[in-house]
Amino acid sequence: MAKPDSAEGLARPTFDKPVKLLIVVAPFYRDIADNMVAGAKSEIEAAGGTCEVVEVPGALEVPTAIAMADRQCNFDGFVALGCVIRGETTHYETVCNDSSRAIQMMGLSGLCIGNGILTVENRAQAEVRANPAEMNKGGGAAAAALHLIALSRKWGASTKGVGFKPPSENILLAGDSNGPKTA
Repeated sequence: MAKPDSAEGLARPTFDKPVKLLIVVAPFYRDIADNMVAGAKSEIEAAGGTCEVVEVPGALEVPTAIAMADRQCNFDGFVALGCVIRGETTHYETVCNDSSRAIQMMGLSGLCIGNGILTVENRAQAEVRANPAEMNKGGGAAAAALHLIALSRKWGASTKGVGFKPPSENILLAGDSNGPKTA
């Protein structure tokens, strides 16, 4: 199988200001996860970005970690990585549907997330999709996140820098006399 061009044939985005992503990975299948992380890091670095990697127990925890990081840190975007292989129970459907739905809902609310959680029938399919010489979906997920960050910056002023969110200087409490008098 030939290695596809960058994310669906789109040119790699460029950035005027630094871009920092968080890669959240569920390493249940360590070799597959490691290959996808390597692909994601490579794509982010090729775009001039930086990243941090955190591991979570499973694919269901990936969206939770992304939501926590969005509230508490200041990343421009996120890469969700993991692998779910169909087993003998309905747990596969639950994990696939719920993790994907949560990631999609966060994306619809404005987060820039590339979803690279593999949902496959068997290990052979996962190995092909994680193989750096084939179609590494980790790199594809990072490319998707980078494209969404570029769109976000194009369409609206970026309010995020690199690092942690600064605490607000103006905290108004109900009943404060130094705040505005009207809503």
